[in-house]
Amino acid sequence: MNRRSTLRPALSAVSGAAALLLISCSSGGGDDRRTTDGRASHWGKDMGAPEASAFMKVALPESATEVKGAVQINPQEDVYLLSFVTDEKTAVGVAEDLRPEQPLRARKQDLSSPTDLFGHLGLAEPRSEKGVRWAGVCPPCVGDSRRSEVQWIEIHLLPLDSGTTRVYIQAF
Repeated sequence: MNRRSTLRPALSAVSGAAALLLISCSSGGGDDRRTTDGRASHWGKDMGAPEASAFMKVALPESATEVKGAVQINPQEDVYLLSFVTDEKTAVGVAEDLRPEQPLRARKQDLSSPTDLFGHLGLAEPRSEKGVRWAGVCPPCVGDSRRSEVQWIEIHLLPLDSGTTRVYIQAF
């Protein structure tokens, strides 16, 4: 028996196992929330600020006003959005609680932002706003066990008139 003939059954078994794995990972049930309406990506019905806040493990400050949230259901990973207005000190405290590796920093205004996620909430994209500061963090990477289900969380702070700040938080 030559070497080639002994490899064929092994390769065949590996190929079969890979095919089974792919089949088991594909959406099969009609009740899968990612496929129920036939689109690849859609906004979750009745999913707003409470669901986004719970996923991100971000407590809304008592002083928060203009609270908005949404969940975009996607084939690979859902995107959670949360926005509110509060005072500057509280906004910075929310950012610090995310435990970013780098402090808040200025972000260059990007008028050609490829996404329009916050537009769903009736807000301009934070990257398109002048004077916005931001920080991002991978919670598992920094050992934040409170957010072990969150792969990435990004916060943008936009100073508003009257000494308040709009907080934009996006996570997946």
